[in-house]
Amino acid sequence: MHLRAVPPPEAPFEYSLREVKAADLPYIREIYNYYVANSTVTFDEDAMTLAEWRDKFAYLDRLGMPFIVAESPAGQILGYALVSPWKQKKAYRFTVENSIYLGAASTGKGLGRVLLAELITRSKEAGLKEIIAVIADQGADASIKLHHDFGFEEIGRMGKVGFKFERWLGTVLMQKSLK
Repeated sequence: MHLRAVPPPEAPFEYSLREVKAADLPYIREIYNYYVANSTVTFDEDAMTLAEWRDKFAYLDRLGMPFIVAESPAGQILGYALVSPWKQKKAYRFTVENSIYLGAASTGKGLGRVLLAELITRSKEAGLKEIIAVIADQGADASIKLHHDFGFEEIGRMGKVGFKFERWLGTVLMQKSLK
């Protein structure tokens, strides 16, 4: 008789969602800067500093824009989602662009879906009317599918508007009405 060791069951993926706090910003910076350095899902080429994140946090807070984190039971920030003004002109004040980023260990577990659902709910509660997603046209198929699943419609594409990692990149624009 040959006995084979059975691996222990994987612990359930648990988290809670809450508003971001200033103390979360170093972890948010770390998550975001991973994507800056290793992917084309953001067109940023330079890591964001903690001071830049503090400024962004204060700005979004002043505007009453939703900015949430997913936190593990142990207090680890697993990912975040936010909306920010689409454009600076006052007439655009009810239209926002969304951003969702997950820590590497949190991808593929449905967390992006949960964060987007909560972001949409909080955006409606904040009186916002339109959400725009600007998604890289290469390497972001999961993001395009996620937004489509939530009722975002493709409204356009822009080709070769970014240059990162020695190649040209475009964007897919998607929009959802919150009415």
